[in-house]
Amino acid sequence: MSIAEGLDVVLKEDFIERLRAASKAAGEVLDKARTALRKRVVEDDRVSGRLVDEHQHAAHGLAWLATYVEAIRQLDAYTERLIAEDRFGAIEALMIEIGAGEYLSQIAGGIPMSQNEIVRLSDLGVDDHAIHAFYTDEVVDLMRTGNTPQNRASLAELMPSRESSAMLEDSGLDEMLEQIREEMRKFNEAEIKPHAHEWHMENAYIPLEIVGHMAELGVFGLTIPEEFGGMGLGKESMCVVSEELSRGYIGVGSLGTRSEIAAELILGGGTDAQKAHWLPKLASGEILPTAVFTEPNTGSDLGALKTRAVKEDGAYKITGNKTWITHPVRADLMTLLARTNPDEPGYKGLSMFLAEKPRGTDENPFPANGMTGGEIEVLGYRGMKEYEIGFDGFEVPAENLLGGEEGNGFKQLMQTFESARIQTAARAVGVAQSAYDLGLRYAQERIQFGKPLIAFPRVSDKLVMMAVETMIVRQLTYFAAREKDSDRRCDVEAGMAKLLGARVAWAAADNALQIHGGNGFALEYPVSRVLCDARILNIFEGAAEIQAQVIARRLLETME
Repeated sequence: MSIAEGLDVVLKEDFIERLRAASKAAGEVLDKARTALRKRVVEDDRVSGRLVDEHQHAAHGLAWLATYVEAIRQLDAYTERLIAEDRFGAIEALMIEIGAGEYLSQIAGGIPMSQNEIVRLSDLGVDDHAIHAFYTDEVVDLMRTGNTPQNRASLAELMPSRESSAMLEDSGLDEMLEQIREEMRKFNEAEIKPHAHEWHMENAYIPLEIVGHMAELGVFGLTIPEEFGGMGLGKESMCVVSEELSRGYIGVGSLGTRSEIAAELILGGGTDAQKAHWLPKLASGEILPTAVFTEPNTGSDLGALKTRAVKEDGAYKITGNKTWITHPVRADLMTLLARTNPDEPGYKGLSMFLAEKPRGTDENPFPANGMTGGEIEVLGYRGMKEYEIGFDGFEVPAENLLGGEEGNGFKQLMQTFESARIQTAARAVGVAQSAYDLGLRYAQERIQFGKPLIAFPRVSDKLVMMAVETMIVRQLTYFAAREKDSDRRCDVEAGMAKLLGARVAWAAADNALQIHGGNGFALEYPVSRVLCDARILNIFEGAAEIQAQVIARRLLETME
Protein backbone atom coordinates (compact mmCIF):
# COMPACT_ATOMS: atom_id res chain seq x y z
CA MET A 1 0.00 0.00 0.00
CA SER A 2 1.16 3.51 -0.81
CA ILE A 3 1.94 5.64 2.24
CA ALA A 4 -0.11 8.42 0.67
CA GLU A 5 -3.09 6.09 0.35
CA GLY A 6 -2.81 4.86 3.89
CA LEU A 7 -2.14 7.99 5.92
CA ASP A 8 -5.10 7.23 8.13
CA VAL A 9 -3.82 3.76 9.03
CA VAL A 10 -0.05 4.00 8.78
CA LEU A 11 1.84 5.85 11.47
CA LYS A 12 3.65 8.92 10.25
CA GLU A 13 6.72 7.76 12.12
CA ASP A 14 6.85 4.75 9.82
CA PHE A 15 7.02 7.10 6.85
CA ILE A 16 10.01 8.87 8.40
CA GLU A 17 11.76 5.62 9.26
CA ARG A 18 11.34 4.25 5.75
CA LEU A 19 12.58 7.45 4.14
CA ARG A 20 15.50 7.70 6.56
CA ALA A 21 16.52 4.11 5.87
CA ALA A 22 16.39 4.72 2.12
CA SER A 23 18.42 7.90 2.57
CA LYS A 24 21.02 5.92 4.54
CA ALA A 25 21.27 3.31 1.77
CA ALA A 26 21.73 6.05 -0.82
CA GLY A 27 24.46 7.62 1.30
CA GLU A 28 26.26 4.30 1.55
CA VAL A 29 26.29 3.75 -2.21
CA LEU A 30 27.60 7.32 -2.60
CA ASP A 31 30.45 6.47 -0.23
CA LYS A 32 31.25 3.38 -2.32
CA ALA A 33 31.23 5.48 -5.49
CA ARG A 34 33.56 8.10 -3.96
CA THR A 35 35.99 5.43 -2.82
CA ALA A 36 35.96 3.63 -6.15
CA LEU A 37 36.41 6.77 -8.22
CA ARG A 38 39.11 8.15 -5.97
CA LYS A 39 41.28 5.15 -6.74
CA ARG A 40 41.14 6.13 -10.41
CA VAL A 41 42.03 9.80 -9.97
CA VAL A 42 44.71 9.75 -7.26
CA GLU A 43 48.34 10.22 -8.21
CA ASP A 44 51.12 10.46 -5.62
CA ASP A 45 48.51 10.35 -2.84
CA ARG A 46 46.73 13.44 -4.20
CA VAL A 47 43.70 13.94 -6.41
CA SER A 48 45.08 14.69 -9.86
CA GLY A 49 43.34 17.33 -11.96
CA ARG A 50 44.61 15.59 -15.07
CA LEU A 51 43.05 12.28 -14.04
CA VAL A 52 39.79 13.93 -12.97
CA ASP A 53 39.57 15.41 -16.46
CA GLU A 54 40.40 12.04 -17.98
CA HIS A 55 37.53 10.46 -16.02
CA GLN A 56 35.26 13.46 -16.36
CA HIS A 57 32.06 11.51 -17.11
CA ALA A 58 32.47 9.56 -13.90
CA ALA A 59 33.61 12.58 -11.87
CA HIS A 60 30.63 14.65 -12.94
CA GLY A 61 28.41 11.64 -12.41
CA LEU A 62 29.64 11.50 -8.82
CA ALA A 63 28.55 15.12 -8.39
CA TRP A 64 25.09 14.28 -9.69
CA LEU A 65 24.83 11.19 -7.49
CA ALA A 66 25.81 13.26 -4.45
CA THR A 67 23.20 15.87 -5.41
CA TYR A 68 20.48 13.20 -5.58
CA VAL A 69 21.51 11.77 -2.24
CA GLU A 70 21.42 15.21 -0.61
CA ALA A 71 18.02 15.85 -2.18
CA ILE A 72 16.67 12.65 -0.61
CA ARG A 73 18.17 13.64 2.75
CA GLN A 74 16.42 16.99 2.54
CA LEU A 75 13.13 15.27 1.71
CA ASP A 76 13.62 13.31 4.92
CA ALA A 77 14.31 16.47 6.90
CA TYR A 78 11.34 18.23 5.29
CA THR A 79 9.07 15.34 6.24
CA GLU A 80 10.20 15.52 9.85
CA ARG A 81 9.47 19.27 9.97
CA LEU A 82 6.02 18.82 8.44
CA ILE A 83 5.08 16.05 10.86
CA ALA A 84 6.42 17.96 13.86
CA GLU A 85 4.30 20.96 12.87
CA ASP A 86 1.25 18.80 12.08
CA ARG A 87 1.25 19.90 8.43
CA PHE A 88 1.84 16.50 6.84
CA GLY A 89 -1.20 15.66 4.72
CA ALA A 90 -2.06 13.68 1.63
CA ILE A 91 -0.58 16.17 -0.84
CA GLU A 92 2.70 16.40 1.05
CA ALA A 93 2.93 12.63 1.41
CA LEU A 94 2.28 12.11 -2.30
CA MET A 95 4.86 14.66 -3.38
CA ILE A 96 7.55 13.32 -1.08
CA GLU A 97 6.83 9.70 -1.92
CA ILE A 98 6.86 10.35 -5.68
CA GLY A 99 10.05 12.41 -5.42
CA ALA A 100 11.95 9.95 -3.25
CA GLY A 101 10.81 6.97 -5.29
CA GLU A 102 11.80 8.61 -8.57
CA TYR A 103 15.24 9.77 -7.41
CA LEU A 104 16.02 6.38 -5.89
CA SER A 105 14.98 4.73 -9.16
CA GLN A 106 17.27 7.06 -11.12
CA ILE A 107 20.16 6.31 -8.78
CA ALA A 108 19.59 2.64 -9.48
CA GLY A 109 18.98 2.90 -13.21
CA GLY A 110 20.79 6.02 -14.39
CA ILE A 111 20.88 9.74 -13.58
CA PRO A 112 20.47 12.17 -16.50
CA MET A 113 23.30 14.72 -16.42
CA SER A 114 21.86 16.25 -19.59
CA GLN A 115 19.40 15.16 -22.26
CA ASN A 116 21.81 12.61 -23.74
CA GLU A 117 24.30 11.91 -20.94
CA ILE A 118 23.30 9.25 -18.41
CA VAL A 119 25.54 8.19 -15.55
CA ARG A 120 25.13 4.78 -13.92
CA LEU A 121 26.61 3.36 -10.75
CA SER A 122 28.81 1.01 -12.77
CA ASP A 123 30.33 4.07 -14.52
CA LEU A 124 31.51 5.24 -11.11
CA GLY A 125 33.22 1.94 -10.37
CA VAL A 126 30.59 0.67 -7.93
CA ASP A 127 30.79 -3.12 -8.01
CA ASP A 128 27.87 -5.54 -8.23
CA HIS A 129 28.00 -6.35 -4.52
CA ALA A 130 27.65 -2.66 -3.54
CA ILE A 131 24.90 -2.14 -6.09
CA HIS A 132 23.02 -5.15 -4.70
CA ALA A 133 23.45 -3.80 -1.16
CA PHE A 134 21.75 -0.58 -2.24
CA TYR A 135 18.50 -2.47 -2.84
CA THR A 136 17.38 -2.57 0.77
CA ASP A 137 13.77 -3.36 1.61
CA GLU A 138 13.05 0.34 2.12
CA VAL A 139 14.66 1.39 -1.16
CA VAL A 140 12.85 -1.30 -3.14
CA ASP A 141 9.57 -0.42 -1.47
CA LEU A 142 9.88 3.28 -2.27
CA MET A 143 10.94 2.54 -5.83
CA ARG A 144 7.94 0.24 -6.24
CA THR A 145 5.28 2.36 -4.53
CA GLY A 146 6.61 5.90 -5.01
CA ASN A 147 6.37 7.28 -8.53
CA THR A 148 3.47 5.15 -9.69
CA PRO A 149 0.67 6.03 -12.14
CA GLN A 150 -1.76 5.74 -9.24
CA ASN A 151 0.13 8.23 -7.06
CA ARG A 152 0.58 10.65 -9.95
CA ALA A 153 -3.14 10.45 -10.74
CA SER A 154 -4.02 11.04 -7.09
CA LEU A 155 -1.82 14.11 -6.92
CA ALA A 156 -3.15 15.40 -10.23
CA GLU A 157 -6.70 15.17 -8.91
CA LEU A 158 -5.74 17.35 -5.96
CA MET A 159 -3.98 20.03 -8.04
CA PRO A 160 -7.04 22.01 -9.12
CA SER A 161 -8.58 21.76 -5.66
CA ARG A 162 -6.22 24.25 -4.04
CA GLU A 163 -3.86 26.94 -5.20
CA SER A 164 -0.53 25.74 -6.50
CA SER A 165 1.22 28.13 -4.12
CA ALA A 166 -0.26 26.36 -1.12
CA MET A 167 0.76 22.99 -2.48
CA LEU A 168 4.21 23.82 -3.77
CA GLU A 169 5.57 26.52 -1.53
CA ASP A 170 5.23 25.10 1.96
CA SER A 171 8.93 25.52 2.65
CA GLY A 172 8.69 25.43 6.44
CA LEU A 173 10.08 28.92 6.98
CA ASP A 174 9.32 31.08 9.98
CA GLU A 175 6.46 33.57 10.08
CA MET A 176 8.59 36.62 9.28
CA LEU A 177 9.98 35.06 6.11
CA GLU A 178 6.54 33.94 5.02
CA GLN A 179 5.34 37.52 5.50
CA ILE A 180 8.18 38.68 3.25
CA ARG A 181 7.13 36.06 0.71
CA GLU A 182 3.54 37.30 0.78
CA GLU A 183 4.66 40.91 0.34
CA MET A 184 6.85 39.97 -2.64
CA ARG A 185 4.03 37.92 -4.12
CA LYS A 186 1.61 40.86 -3.97
CA PHE A 187 4.24 43.08 -5.60
CA ASN A 188 4.76 40.46 -8.29
CA GLU A 189 1.06 40.03 -9.03
CA ALA A 190 0.37 43.76 -9.13
CA GLU A 191 3.46 45.24 -10.81
CA ILE A 192 5.60 42.57 -12.46
CA LYS A 193 3.55 39.70 -13.82
CA PRO A 194 1.10 41.85 -15.84
CA HIS A 195 3.97 43.57 -17.70
CA ALA A 196 6.78 40.99 -17.81
CA HIS A 197 6.00 39.61 -21.25
CA GLU A 198 5.75 43.09 -22.73
CA TRP A 199 9.16 44.01 -21.32
CA HIS A 200 10.58 40.79 -22.72
CA MET A 201 9.08 41.23 -26.18
CA GLU A 202 10.30 44.82 -26.42
CA ASN A 203 13.69 44.00 -24.91
CA ALA A 204 12.95 46.90 -22.59
CA TYR A 205 14.61 47.83 -19.35
CA ILE A 206 12.77 47.10 -16.15
CA PRO A 207 11.12 50.50 -15.50
CA LEU A 208 12.82 52.69 -12.93
CA GLU A 209 9.49 52.95 -11.12
CA ILE A 210 9.70 49.21 -10.48
CA VAL A 211 13.30 49.57 -9.32
CA GLY A 212 12.25 52.34 -6.98
CA HIS A 213 9.46 50.23 -5.50
CA MET A 214 11.91 47.36 -5.01
CA ALA A 215 14.14 49.74 -3.05
CA GLU A 216 11.19 50.83 -0.90
CA LEU A 217 10.44 47.19 -0.14
CA GLY A 218 14.02 46.68 1.04
CA VAL A 219 15.00 44.26 -1.73
CA PHE A 220 18.47 45.75 -2.22
CA GLY A 221 19.39 45.76 1.47
CA LEU A 222 18.05 42.42 2.65
CA THR A 223 21.30 40.92 3.90
CA ILE A 224 23.27 44.14 4.43
CA PRO A 225 23.81 44.72 8.18
CA GLU A 226 21.53 47.22 9.87
CA GLU A 227 24.48 49.43 10.79
CA PHE A 228 24.87 50.12 7.06
CA GLY A 229 21.19 50.74 6.41
CA GLY A 230 20.17 47.21 5.50
CA MET A 231 17.71 44.78 7.05
CA GLY A 232 20.39 42.44 8.43
CA LEU A 233 18.55 39.27 7.37
CA GLY A 234 20.03 35.94 6.30
CA LYS A 235 20.36 34.16 2.98
CA GLU A 236 17.00 32.45 3.49
CA SER A 237 15.36 35.86 3.07
CA MET A 238 17.32 36.35 -0.13
CA CYS A 239 15.99 33.01 -1.39
CA VAL A 240 12.40 34.00 -0.63
CA VAL A 241 12.73 37.33 -2.46
CA SER A 242 14.70 35.96 -5.42
CA GLU A 243 12.23 33.12 -5.87
CA GLU A 244 9.11 35.27 -5.76
CA LEU A 245 10.46 38.03 -8.00
CA SER A 246 11.81 35.51 -10.52
CA ARG A 247 8.45 33.81 -10.56
CA GLY A 248 7.13 37.03 -12.08
CA TYR A 249 10.14 37.81 -14.27
CA ILE A 250 13.67 36.54 -13.92
CA GLY A 251 15.02 39.96 -14.89
CA VAL A 252 13.45 41.51 -11.80
CA GLY A 253 14.62 38.63 -9.60
CA SER A 254 18.15 38.99 -10.93
CA LEU A 255 18.18 42.76 -10.56
CA GLY A 256 17.60 42.24 -6.85
CA THR A 257 20.65 40.00 -6.60
CA ARG A 258 23.07 42.52 -8.13
CA SER A 259 23.32 44.49 -4.91
CA GLU A 260 23.51 41.29 -2.85
CA ILE A 261 26.77 40.19 -4.47
CA ALA A 262 28.32 43.66 -4.60
CA ALA A 263 27.56 44.13 -0.91
CA GLU A 264 29.03 40.74 -0.04
CA LEU A 265 32.22 41.63 -1.89
CA ILE A 266 32.53 44.87 0.07
CA LEU A 267 31.58 43.30 3.41
CA GLY A 268 34.08 40.50 2.95
CA GLY A 269 37.00 42.40 1.47
CA GLY A 270 36.45 46.13 1.80
CA THR A 271 38.08 48.63 4.12
CA ASP A 272 36.04 50.29 6.85
CA ALA A 273 35.85 53.45 4.73
CA GLN A 274 34.65 51.51 1.69
CA LYS A 275 31.96 49.77 3.73
CA ALA A 276 30.76 53.03 5.24
CA HIS A 277 30.64 54.75 1.86
CA TRP A 278 29.14 52.09 -0.41
CA LEU A 279 26.95 49.80 1.66
CA PRO A 280 24.28 52.36 2.68
CA LYS A 281 23.96 53.44 -0.95
CA LEU A 282 23.56 49.86 -2.12
CA ALA A 283 21.04 49.08 0.61
CA SER A 284 18.83 52.05 -0.23
CA GLY A 285 18.98 51.48 -3.98
CA GLU A 286 20.59 54.90 -4.46
CA ILE A 287 23.21 53.19 -6.59
CA LEU A 288 22.89 50.11 -8.79
CA PRO A 289 25.91 47.83 -9.28
CA THR A 290 27.11 45.55 -12.04
CA ALA A 291 29.70 42.77 -12.00
CA VAL A 292 32.49 43.14 -14.58
CA PHE A 293 34.46 39.91 -14.52
CA THR A 294 34.18 37.80 -17.69
CA GLU A 295 36.34 38.37 -20.76
CA PRO A 296 36.11 37.14 -24.36
CA ASN A 297 37.62 33.67 -24.83
CA THR A 298 38.05 33.05 -21.09
CA GLY A 299 34.56 32.04 -19.94
CA SER A 300 34.82 30.36 -16.54
CA ASP A 301 38.63 30.48 -16.58
CA LEU A 302 39.03 33.66 -14.55
CA GLY A 303 42.70 32.91 -14.00
CA ALA A 304 43.26 33.72 -17.68
CA LEU A 305 41.93 37.29 -17.46
CA LYS A 306 44.03 39.83 -19.35
CA THR A 307 42.43 43.20 -18.57
CA ARG A 308 45.18 45.34 -17.05
CA ALA A 309 45.10 47.85 -14.23
CA VAL A 310 48.21 50.05 -14.12
CA LYS A 311 48.72 52.49 -11.27
CA GLU A 312 49.70 56.01 -12.32
CA ASP A 313 49.54 59.23 -10.27
CA GLY A 314 47.10 58.01 -7.61
CA ALA A 315 44.78 56.18 -9.99
CA TYR A 316 44.57 52.89 -11.82
CA LYS A 317 44.14 52.95 -15.58
CA ILE A 318 42.09 50.01 -16.83
CA THR A 319 42.69 48.61 -20.31
CA GLY A 320 41.07 45.53 -21.80
CA ASN A 321 37.81 43.94 -22.88
CA LYS A 322 34.95 42.44 -20.91
CA THR A 323 31.87 40.57 -22.07
CA TRP A 324 28.51 39.31 -20.83
CA ILE A 325 28.19 42.24 -18.46
CA THR A 326 24.65 42.45 -17.09
CA HIS A 327 22.91 45.82 -16.60
CA PRO A 328 26.02 47.97 -17.03
CA VAL A 329 24.40 50.96 -18.74
CA ARG A 330 22.18 51.97 -15.81
CA ALA A 331 24.69 50.86 -13.18
CA ASP A 332 26.53 53.40 -11.07
CA LEU A 333 29.17 51.05 -9.66
CA MET A 334 31.21 48.32 -11.30
CA THR A 335 32.86 45.59 -9.28
CA LEU A 336 35.68 45.16 -11.77
CA LEU A 337 38.26 42.37 -11.80
CA ALA A 338 41.57 43.21 -13.47
CA ARG A 339 45.21 42.13 -13.45
CA THR A 340 47.43 44.45 -11.44
CA ASN A 341 50.51 42.23 -11.64
CA PRO A 342 51.21 40.95 -15.16
CA ASP A 343 54.16 38.94 -13.91
CA GLU A 344 51.99 36.91 -11.53
CA PRO A 345 50.23 34.15 -13.49
CA GLY A 346 46.76 32.80 -12.82
CA TYR A 347 44.63 34.14 -10.01
CA LYS A 348 47.35 35.69 -7.87
CA GLY A 349 47.82 38.79 -10.01
CA LEU A 350 44.15 39.80 -9.95
CA SER A 351 42.64 42.68 -7.99
CA MET A 352 39.06 43.89 -7.49
CA PHE A 353 38.03 47.52 -7.99
CA LEU A 354 34.98 49.52 -6.99
CA ALA A 355 34.79 51.52 -10.19
CA GLU A 356 32.28 54.36 -10.40
CA LYS A 357 30.67 55.30 -13.69
CA PRO A 358 27.87 57.62 -14.83
CA ARG A 359 24.55 56.14 -15.89
CA GLY A 360 24.02 55.91 -19.62
CA THR A 361 21.18 55.52 -22.10
CA ASP A 362 20.55 53.37 -25.15
CA GLU A 363 21.70 56.28 -27.29
CA ASN A 364 24.85 56.91 -25.22
CA PRO A 365 25.38 53.78 -23.10
CA PHE A 366 28.77 54.67 -21.62
CA PRO A 367 29.31 58.42 -21.21
CA ALA A 368 32.68 57.94 -19.53
CA ASN A 369 36.21 58.56 -20.74
CA GLY A 370 37.99 55.37 -21.71
CA MET A 371 34.86 53.21 -21.83
CA THR A 372 32.89 51.92 -24.83
CA GLY A 373 30.51 49.04 -25.43
CA GLY A 374 27.88 47.35 -27.53
CA GLU A 375 24.77 45.37 -26.65
CA ILE A 376 24.64 41.57 -26.96
CA GLU A 377 21.16 40.57 -28.12
CA VAL A 378 19.90 37.56 -26.20
CA LEU A 379 17.05 35.04 -26.31
CA GLY A 380 15.88 35.64 -22.77
CA TYR A 381 17.02 36.96 -19.40
CA ARG A 382 16.09 40.43 -20.57
CA GLY A 383 15.14 43.55 -18.64
CA MET A 384 18.72 44.53 -17.78
CA LYS A 385 20.56 43.99 -21.10
CA GLU A 386 23.94 42.36 -21.74
CA TYR A 387 26.96 44.23 -23.07
CA GLU A 388 30.50 43.86 -24.29
CA ILE A 389 32.66 46.59 -22.81
CA GLY A 390 36.01 47.96 -23.86
CA PHE A 391 38.29 49.86 -21.48
CA ASP A 392 41.08 52.10 -22.78
CA GLY A 393 42.72 54.00 -19.96
CA PHE A 394 39.53 54.13 -17.88
CA GLU A 395 40.52 55.63 -14.53
CA VAL A 396 39.67 54.30 -11.07
CA PRO A 397 40.93 56.18 -7.99
CA ALA A 398 43.49 54.19 -6.03
CA GLU A 399 41.32 54.33 -2.91
CA ASN A 400 38.73 52.26 -4.81
CA LEU A 401 40.94 49.18 -4.85
CA LEU A 402 38.86 46.76 -2.80
CA GLY A 403 40.54 46.21 0.54
CA GLY A 404 43.42 48.52 -0.34
CA GLU A 405 45.79 45.70 -1.32
CA GLU A 406 46.58 44.29 -4.73
CA GLY A 407 46.43 40.60 -5.56
CA ASN A 408 43.35 39.68 -3.51
CA GLY A 409 40.72 39.98 -6.21
CA PHE A 410 40.05 36.34 -6.90
CA LYS A 411 40.09 35.45 -3.22
CA GLN A 412 37.57 38.21 -2.55
CA LEU A 413 35.39 37.01 -5.41
CA MET A 414 35.50 33.42 -4.19
CA GLN A 415 33.89 34.53 -0.94
CA THR A 416 30.74 35.36 -2.91
CA PHE A 417 30.46 32.11 -4.89
CA GLU A 418 28.32 30.32 -2.31
CA SER A 419 25.76 33.11 -2.10
CA ALA A 420 25.73 33.62 -5.87
CA ARG A 421 24.92 29.98 -6.48
CA ILE A 422 22.29 29.82 -3.75
CA GLN A 423 20.53 32.86 -5.19
CA THR A 424 20.73 31.36 -8.69
CA ALA A 425 19.10 28.20 -7.38
CA ALA A 426 16.36 30.35 -5.84
CA ARG A 427 15.83 32.08 -9.17
CA ALA A 428 15.57 28.63 -10.77
CA VAL A 429 12.85 27.70 -8.28
CA GLY A 430 10.94 30.83 -9.23
CA VAL A 431 11.23 30.11 -12.95
CA ALA A 432 10.16 26.48 -12.43
CA GLN A 433 7.19 27.70 -10.38
CA SER A 434 6.24 30.14 -13.15
CA ALA A 435 6.40 27.34 -15.74
CA TYR A 436 4.21 25.15 -13.55
CA ASP A 437 1.67 27.96 -13.06
CA LEU A 438 1.41 28.53 -16.81
CA GLY A 439 1.25 24.82 -17.64
CA LEU A 440 -1.41 24.08 -15.02
CA ARG A 441 -3.63 26.97 -16.06
CA TYR A 442 -3.44 26.05 -19.73
CA ALA A 443 -4.06 22.36 -19.02
CA GLN A 444 -7.18 23.24 -17.03
CA GLU A 445 -8.58 25.68 -19.57
CA ARG A 446 -7.70 24.03 -22.90
CA ILE A 447 -10.37 21.60 -24.08
CA GLN A 448 -9.39 18.81 -26.49
CA PHE A 449 -11.56 15.86 -27.51
CA GLY A 450 -14.24 17.04 -25.14
CA LYS A 451 -12.18 17.31 -21.95
CA PRO A 452 -9.46 19.51 -20.43
CA LEU A 453 -5.87 18.63 -21.18
CA ILE A 454 -5.18 17.87 -17.53
CA ALA A 455 -7.51 14.87 -17.82
CA PHE A 456 -4.94 13.16 -20.05
CA PRO A 457 -2.31 11.25 -18.00
CA ARG A 458 0.66 12.30 -20.13
CA VAL A 459 -0.25 15.93 -19.43
CA SER A 460 -1.03 15.53 -15.73
CA ASP A 461 2.12 13.41 -15.28
CA LYS A 462 4.21 16.32 -16.56
CA LEU A 463 2.57 18.70 -14.13
CA VAL A 464 3.01 16.30 -11.24
CA MET A 465 6.73 15.92 -11.84
CA MET A 466 7.13 19.68 -12.30
CA ALA A 467 5.47 20.17 -8.91
CA VAL A 468 7.50 17.45 -7.21
CA GLU A 469 10.91 18.49 -8.55
CA THR A 470 10.25 22.16 -7.80
CA MET A 471 9.53 21.16 -4.21
CA ILE A 472 12.75 19.11 -4.08
CA VAL A 473 14.93 21.94 -5.38
CA ARG A 474 13.26 24.39 -3.02
CA GLN A 475 14.22 22.21 -0.05
CA LEU A 476 17.78 21.79 -1.32
CA THR A 477 18.14 25.54 -1.89
CA TYR A 478 16.85 26.54 1.54
CA PHE A 479 19.10 23.93 3.13
CA ALA A 480 22.12 25.52 1.45
CA ALA A 481 20.95 28.95 2.62
CA ARG A 482 20.63 27.73 6.21
CA GLU A 483 24.14 26.32 6.05
CA LYS A 484 25.39 29.69 4.84
CA ASP A 485 23.49 31.52 7.56
CA SER A 486 25.11 29.21 10.11
CA ASP A 487 28.58 30.28 8.89
CA ARG A 488 29.35 26.77 7.65
CA ARG A 489 31.20 26.17 4.41
CA CYS A 490 28.54 25.27 1.85
CA ASP A 491 30.14 25.47 -1.57
CA VAL A 492 29.14 21.86 -2.26
CA GLU A 493 25.56 22.34 -1.03
CA ALA A 494 25.18 25.61 -2.93
CA GLY A 495 26.59 23.98 -6.04
CA MET A 496 24.20 21.06 -5.75
CA ALA A 497 21.20 23.38 -5.43
CA LYS A 498 22.29 25.35 -8.48
CA LEU A 499 23.11 22.23 -10.50
CA LEU A 500 19.77 20.54 -9.90
CA GLY A 501 17.76 23.76 -9.88
CA ALA A 502 18.89 24.74 -13.37
CA ARG A 503 17.95 21.34 -14.78
CA VAL A 504 14.56 21.35 -13.06
CA ALA A 505 13.74 24.87 -14.29
CA TRP A 506 14.60 23.94 -17.87
CA ALA A 507 12.59 20.71 -17.69
CA ALA A 508 9.61 22.55 -16.21
CA ALA A 509 9.70 25.24 -18.89
CA ASP A 510 10.12 22.69 -21.68
CA ASN A 511 7.21 20.61 -20.40
CA ALA A 512 5.01 23.66 -19.88
CA LEU A 513 5.61 24.65 -23.49
CA GLN A 514 4.84 21.10 -24.62
CA ILE A 515 1.51 21.28 -22.78
CA HIS A 516 0.74 24.46 -24.72
CA GLY A 517 1.43 22.64 -27.99
CA GLY A 518 1.76 24.93 -31.00
CA ASN A 519 0.61 27.91 -28.97
CA GLY A 520 3.65 27.53 -26.76
CA PHE A 521 5.85 28.15 -29.79
CA ALA A 522 4.10 31.45 -30.43
CA LEU A 523 5.93 34.47 -29.08
CA GLU A 524 2.70 35.98 -27.77
CA TYR A 525 2.37 33.27 -25.11
CA PRO A 526 4.36 33.93 -21.90
CA VAL A 527 5.56 30.33 -21.74
CA SER A 528 7.85 31.06 -24.71
CA ARG A 529 9.58 33.70 -22.58
CA VAL A 530 9.87 31.37 -19.59
CA LEU A 531 11.56 28.77 -21.80
CA CYS A 532 14.14 31.33 -22.96
CA ASP A 533 14.70 32.56 -19.40
CA ALA A 534 15.12 29.04 -18.02
CA ARG A 535 17.87 28.16 -20.47
CA ILE A 536 20.40 30.63 -19.07
CA LEU A 537 20.28 29.09 -15.60
CA ASN A 538 22.38 26.14 -16.72
CA ILE A 539 25.10 28.47 -17.99
CA PHE A 540 25.68 31.50 -15.79
CA GLU A 541 27.15 31.52 -12.27
CA GLY A 542 29.07 28.39 -13.30
CA ALA A 543 27.93 26.23 -16.21
CA ALA A 544 26.57 22.81 -15.24
CA GLU A 545 29.80 21.14 -16.29
CA ILE A 546 31.94 23.53 -14.25
CA GLN A 547 29.58 23.15 -11.31
CA ALA A 548 29.80 19.36 -11.45
CA GLN A 549 33.59 19.56 -11.71
CA VAL A 550 33.83 21.74 -8.60
CA ILE A 551 31.51 19.48 -6.60
CA ALA A 552 33.38 16.35 -7.68
CA ARG A 553 36.79 17.76 -6.78
CA ARG A 554 35.57 18.71 -3.31
CA LEU A 555 33.95 15.32 -2.75
CA LEU A 556 37.14 13.53 -3.74
CA GLU A 557 39.56 15.85 -1.95
CA THR A 558 37.69 15.73 1.37
CA MET A 559 38.55 12.03 1.53
CA GLU A 560 42.27 12.80 1.72
